[in-house]
Amino acid sequence: MLSRFMSGPHPAKRRLVAMSSHLGNGPQNGGPTGPAGQTRAKVLTIDSMNPLVKKVEYAVRGPIVARATELEKELEKGVPKPFKQVIKANIGDAHAMGQKPITFLRQVISLCVNPDLLNDESFPADARERARRILQGCKGGSLGSYSDSVGVEVIRKDIAAYIERRDGFPSDPDNIFLSTGASDAIKNMVKLMVRGSGRDQTGVMIPIPQYPLYSAVTAELNAVQVNYYLDEDNNWALDIAELERSVKEARQHCTPRVLCVINPGNPTGQVLSKENVREIIKFAAREHLFLMADEVYQDNIYAEGCAFHSFKKTMMELGPEYSTLELASFHSTSKGYMGECGFRGGYMEVINMDPQVKLQLKKLVSTKLCPPVSGQATMDCVVNPPQPGEPSYESFIKEKTAVLKSLAERAKLVAETFNSIEGVTCNTVQGAMYAFPRIALPQRAVEKAKSLGQAPDGFYALQLLEQAGICVVPGSGFGQRDGTYHFRTTILPQPDKLKIFMDAFTAFHNKFMKEYAD
Repeated sequence: MLSRFMSGPHPAKRRLVAMSSHLGNGPQNGGPTGPAGQTRAKVLTIDSMNPLVKKVEYAVRGPIVARATELEKELEKGVPKPFKQVIKANIGDAHAMGQKPITFLRQVISLCVNPDLLNDESFPADARERARRILQGCKGGSLGSYSDSVGVEVIRKDIAAYIERRDGFPSDPDNIFLSTGASDAIKNMVKLMVRGSGRDQTGVMIPIPQYPLYSAVTAELNAVQVNYYLDEDNNWALDIAELERSVKEARQHCTPRVLCVINPGNPTGQVLSKENVREIIKFAAREHLFLMADEVYQDNIYAEGCAFHSFKKTMMELGPEYSTLELASFHSTSKGYMGECGFRGGYMEVINMDPQVKLQLKKLVSTKLCPPVSGQATMDCVVNPPQPGEPSYESFIKEKTAVLKSLAERAKLVAETFNSIEGVTCNTVQGAMYAFPRIALPQRAVEKAKSLGQAPDGFYALQLLEQAGICVVPGSGFGQRDGTYHFRTTILPQPDKLKIFMDAFTAFHNKFMKEYAD
């Protein structure tokens, strides 16, 4: 990843190389001397370490982000820069970008962390009731105790009730697995399906562009990444013909066993139509694939005419022919209107899983003891929010609505502004938290990047950071069609900072295009 974005004589890379050289292998750095003062060889080296780990790449926290952190520290020390602040638009971290926490969620968590406050009437009665209920489900009545490996039972029941209300179909708490964010559950599911070698090696079908978690997990677990391309010319739609092409070609060298779908999309921000979801389910059934539905952005729907359609509900509505399809769907506290990334709360619901496999999954999650119980409690607040007539309802709805309304306004503003700039095109941000604009890089810029050993959009993103203080993620970190260049940016900067972002970006882009004009 480093070489992809930062090869060549860039000073950031020189600093990293110098740092590595400085650390050395001496005794002060964990390299004890052997006989006659000779330095003992390391047991673990870059050549002897697990080669699968070296294949893992995760662009949203890659070297460009590391350079952004360096620039922040340099600004703090008074080092002159052509910008006053670094705007980190590389990751969907709402609170880091200034979003205020939802009061009800934080009240319940505060009460769970400090039960001495449960009799404090300055907290609303419904918040205290929720906290008591959660604590009664915790061993010893404490959030600091381990929970069952699959999660606190009362929270699993609340999640099942939430899914029933959302979809109109039953949900069994025994099918609910709490997790450390959605990411951990996704990794566990892929881990269950990896097997074989050669043409029997598991293939994992992944949308391109994709959230880099999927390619990272596939690489780490030694599965085969099977790409299917979203249709940029049709607002990143998922075309069934493309799925059919992908699976047919993949079967020449591996065995596709799982289809991953992200809805709403990350990094592309599209929302699947009801008909599209139906077609995907029918395709998965026809091709005998396990379906994994990443639905963590289900509350983030902005565009007129768009709505969230869960894969479970759609599958059940299709009747007996498809309602037995194996499905795992995922949700998280990190996105939506909540943005509670740091609590690392999430869950997975598994449908139609073989009972013996479910036992193996329970065994697998038990090796990590349990997900953070504070994250589980946060998840409970998401699925069991204040109801009409309860003391916190009005303020909760007001805060939730304000967050989602503001995100919708920013989604529209970002896409419209990008589309007003020569050499930039951006599809409508229908949902999620990101825009994925396409940049028409001049050939001279492409050649310059290649001379430095960098991906062209990586070169562009690094220049954007160094000259304008804006940190985005190059499209090459998510995957894209050959010959196209993109970057992902969040829509999360608050309105005042978003204006600074867009003004600075426009000025940089126009200067860059003029400098490298063919």
